[in-house]
Amino acid sequence: MGTLSYPDRLAVIVSETSLLVDGIGDADLSVPVPATPSWTLNQLLRHVGHAHRWVAQMVAERFPEIDRSLSSAHSVDGYTGESAAELGPWLLEGASLISAAMSEVHPDEMIAVLRPGRPGPDFWSTRMAQETVMHRFDAFEALGLPFSVEERLADDALHEWMTTIVEIIFELRPAASELLGAGRLCFEATDVRREWTVDLTGDVPRVVPDRAQADVTVRGPAFDLVLALYQRRGAEGLAVSGDAGLLEKFLAAMRF
Repeated sequence: MGTLSYPDRLAVIVSETSLLVDGIGDADLSVPVPATPSWTLNQLLRHVGHAHRWVAQMVAERFPEIDRSLSSAHSVDGYTGESAAELGPWLLEGASLISAAMSEVHPDEMIAVLRPGRPGPDFWSTRMAQETVMHRFDAFEALGLPFSVEERLADDALHEWMTTIVEIIFELRPAASELLGAGRLCFEATDVRREWTVDLTGDVPRVVPDRAQADVTVRGPAFDLVLALYQRRGAEGLAVSGDAGLLEKFLAAMRF
């Protein structure tokens, strides 16, 4: 469970999609997206909408586990020449579909399961809320628009990364596993007064929701930390003390 409630996360999916649609306005969707350089904004928007629909289907039909064959979220290369007027209503519809489907189930139901032992609705409510936030950031960056996010949502994003995303990365990325034994990193979110320590001294990563003796400490607003962890920015502008080289290697290996 993150720092937001289940209903709150479903509301975030809808509200963040609405902000995304408002932001793209009548923009040229052929512009490249800095965070996903192989995609245009057109393709990024299709990715978001397809992800919403994929999860909505699995939850509504109560799949026991996820079915990746049903997802078109990463098959977006063919989308070109579409307009914001076309995609805006489609995006809003997808957000409504996932919110409605997930509102009909209990967050602890063992359906649409990705992580062993983690109920799918609980997992996907957080993942899709934060997926939508991050891709709104990506879209706004591509268009040169100002971006802001509520502190409670930034806090929830950092909580998800520390409790879930880091485990997934270390399972999937050899470059991450090569860091095991390297030391400890402490991340301090100065706005929400939250501290997390990533302990890499053992044979598996261990994350502690507290401050511990660390080789490097990174301080900054929660969402700035999140952007660095998701490789949307570097450590510039963050307060770094200790082994900056370890931080650089860590952030470079955190591709998700």
